[in-house]
Amino acid sequence: MEFDLKRLAPRDRHKLLSGVIVPRPIAFTTTLDAHGRLNAAPFSFFNLMGSDPPVVVFAPGDRPDGMPKDTAANVRATREFVVNIVDEALAERMNVTAINFPPGTDELAEAGLTPLRSVQVAVPRIAEAPASLECREVTTLQVGRTRIVVGEVLHLHLRDDLVDADRLYVHTDRLHAVGRMHGSGWYTRTEDLFQIERIAFEAWREGRDNDPGTPGISVRADAV
Repeated sequence: MEFDLKRLAPRDRHKLLSGVIVPRPIAFTTTLDAHGRLNAAPFSFFNLMGSDPPVVVFAPGDRPDGMPKDTAANVRATREFVVNIVDEALAERMNVTAINFPPGTDELAEAGLTPLRSVQVAVPRIAEAPASLECREVTTLQVGRTRIVVGEVLHLHLRDDLVDADRLYVHTDRLHAVGRMHGSGWYTRTEDLFQIERIAFEAWREGRDNDPGTPGISVRADAV
């Protein structure tokens, strides 16, 4: 089927695109308002965009009444935020913070989560998170009603058992991160993995020369 997105209502666009672009990582974001009050909220329109400098983006939408969500207002006021990674153990309590609480509510307290002092930003991180990224806003883009916060990652916290410090290797299989899927509260675990090695051009060309009937060399995918 074909869809002209300009002819669809925003809700229908969201249903289609959020069902196609999956899984999406979750930015469990903590911020402080201008009075120093802590806010926490999850956003699945989120990803890493580069490493030199390290840049993340996420998109905090508006409340049903059209007003910016607390996260967006807080980033505008302080230009700082922390992205906390959500694992399976944290998922249920993360969902509590997604409740449409009145402004000024301490969502971490409501969810039974613990704030911890950060190193380079004033915004606390979440103690129960397996990893946290301290960020400073670079800019916020406004495209129609879509708001995109661009942040530089200043400091990374990783639980000790998740990283080989000598090799700077993250044991992703121990992270047990969860991702957002389609509507009605669907999420996914990140444990069913397979590996496809990157193909060097020389190997690809050699594979084609040996078997001209194929577009490239065959690659074996192994379950991890």
